[in-house]
Amino acid sequence: MGLAKVWVRTFTDGLIRADQIIGLSTHPTPALSGKPAHWLVDATLAVSVGSGGQEGLNISALHRTLLQTRTEPVGALEAFAQLLSRLHDRDPSGIITAKLGETAAPDGRTSRVEFGFTPFTDAVQGTTSGDHTGS
Repeated sequence: MGLAKVWVRTFTDGLIRADQIIGLSTHPTPALSGKPAHWLVDATLAVSVGSGGQEGLNISALHRTLLQTRTEPVGALEAFAQLLSRLHDRDPSGIITAKLGETAAPDGRTSRVEFGFTPFTDAVQGTTSGDHTGS
């Protein structure tokens, strides 16, 4: 994918580059002592992560959570894939952010996830917050 200038905001880990995403998934987590189960919308990255122990090295795909919901996020993967597809041929630069929309079903068992794209502005081109030019 040619989205090297598009970044995706994760739930807790900061930003990841969109061109590093090779998969999308949703899955429920188990309920933990007094905390209800919830659903995660995850991106799988094109890098692996490993850890070792006495049994040997365990290597697995690196996942980053984009959003957490209380109910199943029906259609979230398709919505995110469609946005990436629309952006692919435009040579954009900016940040994709996921947010919860209204409950998708009247019974309250599913959630609607919305993905938005905020382009970078050219107004600060070539500068950073620490740069000061002129005296």
